Amino acid sequence: MGNSESKTEYNIKYAKEKLKRIPLDVQKEKYKEIKSAADRSGESVNGYIKKAIAERMERDFV
Repeated sequence: MGNSESKTEYNIKYAKEKLKRIPLDVQKEKYKEIKSAADRSGESVNGYIKKAIAERMERDFV
């Protein structure tokens, strides 16, 4: 088994054990707004959304 195959298998196993996908549907226009804001912040859309959730949770529950 090659190095990339074992890395892929590890990533799949890790995702199954440690991650939970959250489907998120947004209108195309809203996605463009989110993508633009993430780009301006130097973040991926995924990272931008995660950070927004973390900040909201901290603000609401601390």
